[in-house]
Amino acid sequence: MSSPEAFTELPSVAPQLRALRRRASLTLEAAAAAAGLSAAHLSRLETGQRQPSLPMLLALARIYGTTVSELLGETVVDRESVVRAADMEPTAAGGWTYFQAGASGRGMQALRVRVPHGSQGDIVRVHPGEEWLYVLRGRLRLRLGDTTHGLGPGDSAHFDSLTPHRIAAQDPDGVELLFVHTLLQSPTAALCLGPTPGETP
Repeated sequence: MSSPEAFTELPSVAPQLRALRRRASLTLEAAAAAAGLSAAHLSRLETGQRQPSLPMLLALARIYGTTVSELLGETVVDRESVVRAADMEPTAAGGWTYFQAGASGRGMQALRVRVPHGSQGDIVRVHPGEEWLYVLRGRLRLRLGDTTHGLGPGDSAHFDSLTPHRIAAQDPDGVELLFVHTLLQSPTAALCLGPTPGETP
């Protein structure tokens, strides 16, 4: 149980969480489901009864199309046009590793992504927006609707994100991608349908 003092450490988190969720036009239930939380837990975060962990903040920042800094109520500085390799901090989520390759808060989000073999390959994703990916290293299995594509280094794909899609690494060493999408600026949360029984990714 968190002590009362713990809730004074980040006083701006609760109101920012609610304001940013509403800015993204998400219901409490939709935002909670996208973040892997219960609606009751997210409600407690928004009212200051619970303090979010860093993984929760990272997940909510992705869903709301913002940064952890903005969630914490910090002043947003002018966006940098150039992102240096040394400044790309890795973020792990769901077994994947993400490196921010572009400025946050823009209509397009650019990432370098490492996808390990066997990670999230059974998750079907459907959400508004577009996605473009380019294979840097390894081999990728991309399922778009009922069609499966094998992509190797130098191959790319550009598709409407409302097309049900799955991404999986074919090689034991995984696959590394450049990934550009509009998901973070979407007015609705991503919809993950989960694995399709009896099918492989």
